[in-house]
Amino acid sequence: MIKVDLVNQIVNRTGVSKTKAEQAVDTIFNSMKRALRNDDRIELRGFGVFSVKPRKTGIGRNPRTGSEVSIPPGKAVRFKPGKDLQSL
Repeated sequence: MIKVDLVNQIVNRTGVSKTKAEQAVDTIFNSMKRALRNDDRIELRGFGVFSVKPRKTGIGRNPRTGSEVSIPPGKAVRFKPGKDLQSL
């Protein structure tokens, strides 16, 4: 499923215009991005939890040369599915 499929589902179930449905989907996704950027936790009951976790520094290897490369610390988005989603 892609974003257009979500928009079409909203249009088919609610009867709103396609532009309004697309605005709604964009608003939801932008709100989620903004919350994660601020290190907030997003909890959707029955679906799951999105959170931002720090990523440690590390040492990797360049596959071409085999030389060591340092990997800087960063952040990664994690998703933990809810009970309803796990039971699928």
